Amino acid sequence: MTTEATTWPYLTPHQTRDHEPTPYELKLARTLEEIFTHDGHELADVVAGLNARQVRTPSSEPWTEETFRSEMHRLGA
Repeated sequence: MTTEATTWPYLTPHQTRDHEPTPYELKLARTLEEIFTHDGHELADVVAGLNARQVRTPSSEPWTEETFRSEMHRLGA
């Protein structure tokens, strides 16, 4: 029986982005990583973690579940 190796196309994590991350995007990403590590993965945990760390929305408002979903959609996550 002959088995052929399947090769998958190489994809770098940055291949699909259309711009360098902004300072806001970098801060948000670092904060989300910290929240996922220490606080939890549920949406309520994420929103509470962002607000506790005083990381605000692009319009400088506290986060809600709706604004978080909207921002993740805008960022393509």
